[in-house]
Amino acid sequence: MNIVVVESPAKAKTINKYLGPGYEVLASFGHVRDLPAKDGSVDPKDGFRMLWEVDGKAAKRLADIARAVKGADKLILATDPDREGEAISWHVLEVLKEKRALKDQKVERVVFNAITKQSVLEAMRHPRAIDAALVDAYLARRALDYLVGFTLSPVLWRKLPGARSAGRVQSVALRLVCDRELEIERFVAREYWSLAATLATPRNETFEARLVGADGKKIQRLDIGSGAEAEAFKKALEQASFSVTSVEAKPARRNPPPPFTTSTLQQEASRKLGFSPAHTMRLAQRLYEGIDIGGETVGLITYMRTDGIDMAEEAIGAIRRMIGSDYGKPYVPDAPRRYQNKSKNAQEAHEAIRPTDPNRSPREVASSVDRDQARLYELIWNRAVASQMQSAELERTAADIAAKVSGRLIELRATGQVIKFDGFLTLYQEGHDEDSEDEESRRLPAMSAGEALAKKAIAADQHFTEPPPRYSEAALVKRMEELGIGRPSTYAAILQVLQDRGYVRIDKKRLYPEDKGRVVIGFLESFFTRYVEYDFTAALEEQLDRISNNEINWKQVLQDFWVDFIGAVNEIKDLRVTEVLDALNELLAPHIFPPRADGVDPRKCPSCETGRLSLKLGKFGAFIGCSTYPDCRFTRQMTAGGNGAAESGTKILGEDPVSGLEVTLRSGRFGPYVQLGEAVEKQKPKRSSLPKGTELSSVDLDMALALLSLPREVGRHPEGGEPILAGVGRFGPYVQHEKTYANLEAGDEVLTIGLNRAVTLIAEKKLKGPRGRRFGADPGRPLGDHPTKGGAIVVKNGRYGPYVSHDGINATLPNDKTPEAITLDEAVGLIDARAESGGGSRARRKAPARKATAKSPGTGAAKKPLAKKTAAASKKPAAKKSPPKGRVQAAMETRASRK
Repeated sequence: MNIVVVESPAKAKTINKYLGPGYEVLASFGHVRDLPAKDGSVDPKDGFRMLWEVDGKAAKRLADIARAVKGADKLILATDPDREGEAISWHVLEVLKEKRALKDQKVERVVFNAITKQSVLEAMRHPRAIDAALVDAYLARRALDYLVGFTLSPVLWRKLPGARSAGRVQSVALRLVCDRELEIERFVAREYWSLAATLATPRNETFEARLVGADGKKIQRLDIGSGAEAEAFKKALEQASFSVTSVEAKPARRNPPPPFTTSTLQQEASRKLGFSPAHTMRLAQRLYEGIDIGGETVGLITYMRTDGIDMAEEAIGAIRRMIGSDYGKPYVPDAPRRYQNKSKNAQEAHEAIRPTDPNRSPREVASSVDRDQARLYELIWNRAVASQMQSAELERTAADIAAKVSGRLIELRATGQVIKFDGFLTLYQEGHDEDSEDEESRRLPAMSAGEALAKKAIAADQHFTEPPPRYSEAALVKRMEELGIGRPSTYAAILQVLQDRGYVRIDKKRLYPEDKGRVVIGFLESFFTRYVEYDFTAALEEQLDRISNNEINWKQVLQDFWVDFIGAVNEIKDLRVTEVLDALNELLAPHIFPPRADGVDPRKCPSCETGRLSLKLGKFGAFIGCSTYPDCRFTRQMTAGGNGAAESGTKILGEDPVSGLEVTLRSGRFGPYVQLGEAVEKQKPKRSSLPKGTELSSVDLDMALALLSLPREVGRHPEGGEPILAGVGRFGPYVQHEKTYANLEAGDEVLTIGLNRAVTLIAEKKLKGPRGRRFGADPGRPLGDHPTKGGAIVVKNGRYGPYVSHDGINATLPNDKTPEAITLDEAVGLIDARAESGGGSRARRKAPARKATAKSPGTGAAKKPLAKKTAAASKKPAAKKSPPKGRVQAAMETRASRK
């Protein structure tokens, strides 16, 4: 018997079918060992000795593999074909050696680039040894990440209360986001004007030409900077006569982009499908591991973690034949296309991402997969097929126009483009991060030199330069790849970590740095400048790549890094917090102390007018406070007002017509709010928080008075006649009917919600029950059958959040998983881990205990009968039992994290 070890149970089941009798395929469920999350797991003083710990969830699986290997003829390690896969094979082998499960068995390493029968059998014919260089590169990377995290993070915790942690690559990615935000804050808009003439040929075909020169001088985009200049040009053009000076048409070709790499797949899926990188990779993993089609499980795409941009010869041949039969001979180039990777630090050991069978069309696949999987497969299929299609043939035309008025010559130009042969564009067109007007895509009418043109209209438009756009996830991934920061397979995880730690947020598909993230980056840039530099991080990645190519020693790379890094850490260990705050105040000044329109010092305290505002560090993070504390207790959020609010932290909106008290908009430590009057004899004035998402610049006196009057009566409930109220509470805007509260959803306004909408929300809330759970059992969404135990696995929404269930075993989903995105393999891992830990369903935990005389499980002896209670004991009032502390505490933490 030959034992084959793969990562995924779904993959194990499929590969076992392909290999047939004589093979037993077992799954490791991903990584089996890691460095313990404590000091000393990597010891620089002992040659960077690394202490590994077997994951509790993996212990049983490793024991099963060890038992199987002891009676086997051969061990075949077939984990994924990348660095992580090589590392998992190495870990499995090391554990088996420690367990002394290996004797004379032969150990081989094989890699499957696709989970198809042909690919699997072909790989089995070409085994190799574990690649020691790839393992060394993994060890170096893991040690570096550990040393940075466990050395730098404690410094952050001491110097920046509220900060979470710092990472080698994630900190540099966060710096990209923060630097872009700083560019936006420092940006000063510049006015400019454009002039365009709508003209008509003698055949009355209209087109648009733009001003490009006058009086022998070229006019660039920003050259016309005022309305007066623009008006002068407009008047001249209104009186001018127009004629064609020259027309030039040039042929052009547009070549198809290469098939997807990990990075380009994440970018295009974000642009075209709106998928996050993490969601894209989960879907791609499922397509790679296999889908049941016609009773057979087949992998639909090749391995999805790759930097390669070329494809196997047989794949290219199959695609070219398919293009010829489905699109026609003109769409097939004379020779197959070959692509060369220009990306920094590209690893081209694997093929690009492509369909395993190009004849399996997206339409055919759509009936066997869910909607998101179908859309991603179609994107991959289109890109791979288009990469081998004929180039598009274009004709680009430029017409120069002369406008003559009073002996003066003004020059205009019109451009256009015509597609003569669509080629690959018939199937695929690459997306772009930023939308921009493409004048060349317009088609110009036929015209010739010397022809007179008729004026239809002259337009002068005012514009203002705009700051650089914030990064989208796709744009950030692209920028990281351009700089050589991190590896494409890690980008999705990096973005997720930044969000989970509250360093960035995503709003309308754009990345915004949170104040917490900006403080962390400000600290690192001030005191660890080298370690968040783009070039330094890219150079370190290049060294890791050289390790994987067996060019340099991995321990020497670690030694060179560690000597300088620990020296930098030791230099700031005794740094005073005041020194840290001074540095942050200066570095973050454009963000936290922007110049005021009235010229007043933005750091002057608006409350006492004598103190100076400064960044403060509290238990829950950074905020702005007065230097004269405790005499002056003025505080506000770190961001000064924002969105048009007063930089001083207090903005007078007007006077309440009823009480005559002053109404103000303020920025407190926990967010903006409106206030009526001031505190009198320790009585707090009336306040109301702003609903989440309210633009501060839109808050006027009327809105403030409306907020201060909350809760308001929306109307009477049509059934009982009791009032329905709307207000803003601890957890945001709500509507209330008797004892039922319903949170307002996105788009609802607490000040404007009507009776019909409020009644609907109340009814839905009552249907869900007091804790948000619908009455009756939730049937859940089936994910598939358990690969080894059988029986359906379903995902449900429960009292304490979503969970997966199988045969009475329930496992709560981690915070980074949603019921819509969880895969069967991930669910299996959670279920098995829960079963190994002795957990079960709630029903099982509440099952009545067996009689005292029942046999203990797994033993043959019966227990002794329990002694009867004494009379005194029976009269003693029973103490109330508290729920198990661990379960309650875990549930509360889960609910809190989800809120």
